[in-house]
Amino acid sequence: MLLSRVLPALAAAGLLLTSGPAAVASAADATNLALGKPITASSVIGNFAAGNADDGDPTTYWEAAGNSFPNTLTVSLGSNADVTSMVLRLNPSTDWGARTQTIEVLGRDQDAAGFTSLAAATPYVFDPATGNIVTIPVTARVADVQLKITSNTGSGGGQISEFGVFGTPSPNPDLTVTGAAWTPGTPSETDAVTASATVRNVGQLATSATTNVTFYLGTTKVGTTQVGPLALGASATVAANIGRHDAGSYQLTAKVDEANRIIEKDETNNAFADPPTLVVTPVASSDLVATVTPTPSTPAAGDLVNFVATLKNQGTKASSAGHSVKATITDTYTGRFQTVLIGVQIGVLAPGASTTVRLGQWRAAADGRYTVKTELSNDGNEVAIKRANNVSSQDLYVGRGAAMPYHTYEAESGVLRGGAAVVGPNQTIGDLAGEASGRQAVTLNQTGASVEFTTKEPTNTLVTRFSVPDGAPSTLDVYVNGRFLKPITLNPKYAWLYGPEASPSNDPAAGPARHIYDEANLLLGATVPAGSKIRLQKDAANTGTFAVDFVSLEQVSPLANPDPAHLVTPAGFGQQDVQAALDKVRTDITGTYTGVYLPAGDYQTTDKFTVTGTAVRIVGAGPWFTRFLAPQDRTNVDVGFRIDSSANGSSFTGLSYFGDYDTRLDGQGRVFDLAGVSDLSIDDVLVEHSVVMVWGTNVHNLTVSDSRARDLMADGINLTNGSTGNHVVNNEARSTGDDSFALWAATDLHNGDQRDNLFEHLTALTPWRAAGIAVYGGQADTFRDVLVADTLAGSGVTISSLNFGVTMRDFGPDPTALNNFSVVRSGGHFWGGQTFPAIWVFSATNAFRAIRVSDVDIVDPTYSGIMFQTDYIGGQPAYPVTDTVFDRVTVSGAHRSGDAFDAKSGFGLWANEFPEPGQGPAVGSVTFHDLKLCDNAQDVRNTTSTFTINIGR
Repeated sequence: MLLSRVLPALAAAGLLLTSGPAAVASAADATNLALGKPITASSVIGNFAAGNADDGDPTTYWEAAGNSFPNTLTVSLGSNADVTSMVLRLNPSTDWGARTQTIEVLGRDQDAAGFTSLAAATPYVFDPATGNIVTIPVTARVADVQLKITSNTGSGGGQISEFGVFGTPSPNPDLTVTGAAWTPGTPSETDAVTASATVRNVGQLATSATTNVTFYLGTTKVGTTQVGPLALGASATVAANIGRHDAGSYQLTAKVDEANRIIEKDETNNAFADPPTLVVTPVASSDLVATVTPTPSTPAAGDLVNFVATLKNQGTKASSAGHSVKATITDTYTGRFQTVLIGVQIGVLAPGASTTVRLGQWRAAADGRYTVKTELSNDGNEVAIKRANNVSSQDLYVGRGAAMPYHTYEAESGVLRGGAAVVGPNQTIGDLAGEASGRQAVTLNQTGASVEFTTKEPTNTLVTRFSVPDGAPSTLDVYVNGRFLKPITLNPKYAWLYGPEASPSNDPAAGPARHIYDEANLLLGATVPAGSKIRLQKDAANTGTFAVDFVSLEQVSPLANPDPAHLVTPAGFGQQDVQAALDKVRTDITGTYTGVYLPAGDYQTTDKFTVTGTAVRIVGAGPWFTRFLAPQDRTNVDVGFRIDSSANGSSFTGLSYFGDYDTRLDGQGRVFDLAGVSDLSIDDVLVEHSVVMVWGTNVHNLTVSDSRARDLMADGINLTNGSTGNHVVNNEARSTGDDSFALWAATDLHNGDQRDNLFEHLTALTPWRAAGIAVYGGQADTFRDVLVADTLAGSGVTISSLNFGVTMRDFGPDPTALNNFSVVRSGGHFWGGQTFPAIWVFSATNAFRAIRVSDVDIVDPTYSGIMFQTDYIGGQPAYPVTDTVFDRVTVSGAHRSGDAFDAKSGFGLWANEFPEPGQGPAVGSVTFHDLKLCDNAQDVRNTTSTFTINIGR
């Protein structure tokens, strides 16, 4: 994340907001029906989100993207209200200049499909001299209110600090749950439980339709039933079988009308307010479970790995004597058998007792992902329902970084013919070699030039990273075993930016080029066996010049509908077809439908899908087959998924999203735009040509796994604003335009403690701006088993307490950990003359402390290995580096760069004495244990009197 994240918003506003929250004087605010209600916008810039416009604080505001008129801001009241006026506010601070916005007010009745005009488009003057308040009289009965803004003399987009809607709720039903119970009263683990709930209509009108009642144990949905129409004041008790459950205590919650079949006066009181505790008693049985631990836990290829099983009896009865434990290791992607290990336990295990069983050793094969399947023999004292956990599986990763289901072949390592040539290495932005992986590529500039690869595994796909001149698409011919197969189209539309490094554009006249590579993909149409020759060749039909960086080859097949009885299939491949399928799941009151299956095809989309009302399982046929596309004849269309908190627990797997962004527009282009949600999973997803793959604000227990971010304008995955307990695992990012994987402990949208996030088994390659890994504040977060390579316009890894102009949590007091990293050919230059290292340690606007870095190999950094820097504000250092420890770090190959930044290069460790004008030397201290420095122009540079580098054993 770079400072460009906040600069556009500050420039658009023409100010820095310095005043505190202003008091709201009008007593009528007590009837502001919009306060805190769901609110959406046609676009946003930066972090000036729609939610700022109904949060009750006039010093926060929504702002639309620049030059995007007309803009809309829509608030959903939930049900009809008799509205009398709109009160629109901007920040009352005199720092805000007067401005005129042309605004039309529209509304939608709860039973209507579309909006109608309530107040015609009119220029309204917002002036701090009169409180920056505009009141628009309106008389209407509506459930949704929309502002349409077509001009703003103060900015390139609409701006609203507070969107007040005043009036009174209209008569409607109101369903609530007044009680919950279950039978049998004291169930055991073998009993099927029936839950019941009493539903009452406490509203002003009778209901006229049947709706659903859903039962949860904690956050897990366990049953669904229906309740019929209810007269005013009437009640009904309904029941559902919620199945058998393991011993324990559970909060039983019942929720009515999650399908939103009934429009209610109050949609917030549909759950039982005082959920009872359901206690399930244990059955008399042993319950053995085996947990296998490999040592080392993250081996390198060739390491000898020891496997030990911990056998525990978590039941209520002693086990019988003697058990065998078998661990079978296979390649996760090919299924290829590696080995089987067996151990035996002798003796009885009392309840709660455990023992260890040695299984044996396995020498780790090549880097990759392996499955360890553990099978425990049945125990004679274990009842049938306790044997389900006797078989389990776990992942074992060999090597650092993500283990993906494809092999990548560097072009410079291929067989070159016909005048093909290797270019590089160099480290020049905008150069074919400098922006390539490994700092080298192969050019095919004459007819007959080719590069050929020998396949390690079978494949029926090909992806190539390429560069062709800006302009029209080109083709390059693909040959298999010497025979022409088909051409692959190479389109430079989403590459080639020009001009200022912080805000490049598509105008070649703006200045030097950057971001000159893109990727193209091709289904070969048949399986190419291992050991075959795949060749990319420039033939007479292939006009232009070509650079090939690498190819990735993968064997794929479409996934069939795994659960046809419960997964809805859309009627077609359009936006409305998919949204209708999602809505069918949401409005299902029988509990039959749990999700949507998306068969193979190209899904044309023009807007974001809304996932709301219930947890939805979304399953595609695989990212090669279920392909969502933004309009490819347009640019910068905001598409993807918007998930409401009412859909917590939803999952997404097996799909790809191809955007149409050719420039960075902050605040939009987030394919998974998450806010205030929890328990989501995103797995086996590819996102390309958008702004961000996953942006999470105040998200919890999210899992993002086995996914691919490609050629983005900004971040791959960024979690912020009090996000906790999230797991980002086994993902690869290539060519992101901001931090590939980031945690940012901002508090501008949610003042929460950001902690307990785990980012592991990640690969970040060729970011064209910013870092591969970045962490800004927070505590108790962990990054581990990571590979970062080939950055040019930022560090490889950023550890920073810079707040980017918004409120942010400090680091600590619990430690932030980064361990088991390889950082290769990383670092670069940005912000004019400032150079960045492989690892950048930056103490800035917030406290910098409690940092633990271990087991890191830095190889051939662009300028320096590890750089320490301190931010200066008003000529004074902000915060020092404190409580920061590096263990087992190697820095090698930090050579003089020989370019314009040569004087700032060649350092293994560097306490930066003068990073840029207006700044000063690094302040604080750091401690190294087991540090290895080799083949560096200068191992340690510290000319400061303000920073101490302690090097111990």
